[in-house]
Amino acid sequence: MASLETPICEFGWKAVDFDLLGVDGKRYNLASCKGKNGLLLMFICNHCPYVKAVQDRIIRDVNELKSYGVNTIAIMSNDSENYPEDSFPNMKLIAEKFNYPFPYVWDETQAIAKYYGAVCTPDFFGFNSDLALQYRGRLDASRKEAAPPDVRRDLFEAMVQVAKTGRGPEDQISSIGCSIKWRTE
Repeated sequence: MASLETPICEFGWKAVDFDLLGVDGKRYNLASCKGKNGLLLMFICNHCPYVKAVQDRIIRDVNELKSYGVNTIAIMSNDSENYPEDSFPNMKLIAEKFNYPFPYVWDETQAIAKYYGAVCTPDFFGFNSDLALQYRGRLDASRKEAAPPDVRRDLFEAMVQVAKTGRGPEDQISSIGCSIKWRTE
């Protein structure tokens, strides 16, 4: 399992639209997901230890960000043939088990992950109300194990700033996680 870091935030880069099937049977795009003050778009999966270590923190932060007008969507782009734990049926099970408070959608062709330049899970993209990128960093200092409970909440603080000012922090620390599992064609 390759561990990768995300690139530095390219401030102002515009979100690319999509039309993806959610585990709830509905289709989602940017317009249906965007909050009044922004959108947190994240690439996650079921099997990654980095994601597993912070699932409860992601859920906590997403729930709190709603009150700031920031909505969230999670995209799963991994090759589920070679990583069956990331299959669509298993995505449904995980979303139900953890009661995900956000749409969990399947990027079956991996086209959206490629458009966004996603490199790992988790990979966080924080957009303002104009869907311009303002954050591309980590959730917090967690790695394959959760950091201490009182650790700085980098993603949450950044997205609150985005919600209030439309602009993310200049200093951002890259997210780290398992590489996206690309299909070999």
